[in-house]
Amino acid sequence: MAIPVIDFSKLNGEERAKTMARIANGCEEWGFFQLVNHGIPEELLERVKKVAERVGGKEERRQVGECGLEDVITLVDDNEWPSKTPDSSKETMAEYRKELKKLAEKVMEVMDENLGLPKGYIKKAFNDGEGDNAFFGTKVSHYPPCPHSELLNGLRAHTDAGGVILLFQDDKVKGLQILKDGEWIDVQPLPNSIVINTGDQIEVLSNGKYKSVLHRVMTSPDGNRRSIASFYNPPLKATIAPAPQLVEKANQDDLEMVQAYPKFVFVTTCLCMLSRSSSQRNQGSTLWGL
Repeated sequence: MAIPVIDFSKLNGEERAKTMARIANGCEEWGFFQLVNHGIPEELLERVKKVAERVGGKEERRQVGECGLEDVITLVDDNEWPSKTPDSSKETMAEYRKELKKLAEKVMEVMDENLGLPKGYIKKAFNDGEGDNAFFGTKVSHYPPCPHSELLNGLRAHTDAGGVILLFQDDKVKGLQILKDGEWIDVQPLPNSIVINTGDQIEVLSNGKYKSVLHRVMTSPDGNRRSIASFYNPPLKATIAPAPQLVEKANQDDLEMVQAYPKFVFVTTCLCMLSRSSSQRNQGSTLWGL
């Protein structure tokens, strides 16, 4: 069993309906899918890999026992880079983030259409109205080898509190797993693909039709795994609620749970996640990862 792999370029051809249905299945049944032929130039992705090898290794080390599980650097538009970072690296990542943000918005438009929502509905919700208010951040992570991986459960299983997550993962070293029907499934490495996963806010907006699923990163005794995760999230002040059209449809279909989620401000979700994270982190067994 493997997560769906979808050729995104076929949205523009004769197989559009089939491709739309496969994306809907990925959102409804898996909460994860991989995109190939997504429109981001391979030459740019190759440059991003080289930049990731040079940066992100020592900015923030999260450590459990004798294993440094994850080295992280987080990028936003006004990011302060580590000293001595070449301008070419900064330019590459800025170009990559621009392309990835466009891809995220294309994916959200597909979600709109599949859900029967007006075009741009999810983007508008995540920008708290018109304008460009969404948070778009990128986390460059390295997972070094852990010689005692058999003693650890890896980085703790979690769902993502935000909206749409786009992951450019390692081509060769696996580690990411999702929970599907009670079984942990590897997200198979696939060169230059982009892994999409739907966060908690997409589950809420879709009134539970799309799933935010548990996932985790397993440690390994060998191999240095690269992970570049980008997050298209609402601003903290945004009010998130199920789309009224989907609540109305649930009512018409006489479903037992008409509105599956209350209306809330996004920051409250983040605070709950941070609180839960801190208590679990203090147990010393697992951490977050992607």
